[in-house]
Amino acid sequence: QVQLVESGGGLVQPGGSLRLSCAASGSIFVINAMGWYRQAPGKQRELVATITSGGSSNYADSVKGRFTISRDNAKNTVYLQMDSLKPEDTAVYYCNADLIKRGRPYNYWGQGTQVTVSS
Repeated sequence: QVQLVESGGGLVQPGGSLRLSCAASGSIFVINAMGWYRQAPGKQRELVATITSGGSSNYADSVKGRFTISRDNAKNTVYLQMDSLKPEDTAVYYCNADLIKRGRPYNYWGQGTQVTVSS
């Protein structure tokens, strides 16, 4: 019933910026936490950033100081502002959500959005 849809990816020069968004729709009771992960060709999926319902955030060391995660609880939407982008940031970025429906926990993934950083 729950769907996560990402948008905002694209091609950008090194040093440029992009903002990703992820909107959750469907039968939603409570979203406890949302986050962003990424997967580059030939590599495993890795954590980029997460944010809890209380506003606490965590970042991978490789993106600290450059990326900012934020959340609009009323719209069930999470954002990822990416500044000072580097070629090594190139990957498919996936939205993730931990939520509660009818008192039971669930985890959902979005379809992914491509980010390419190239000179």
